Amino acid sequence: MTHDGMTQCETAVLHGGPADGVTIRVTHRPGVVQVTHPCTVEGPAGGMRIAALYIYRRDLRVTEEPLRYGFDAVSP
Repeated sequence: MTHDGMTQCETAVLHGGPADGVTIRVTHRPGVVQVTHPCTVEGPAGGMRIAALYIYRRDLRVTEEPLRYGFDAVSP
């Protein structure tokens, strides 16, 4: 937060995994970022959308922009 109560966006870079090198804007420095990618459905889905889920965790050692989020290969 800034001193006037406005939320400040910060630049962050994703490292590793399928979104390696992607730059995003975050607020409040979330500990985890979820990245989804749509999957092709080969049969009746009943209106559902299927997506692969990838987890990126914030590197707490990085305290200035760009923040860094690393791919967590073991997250569900």
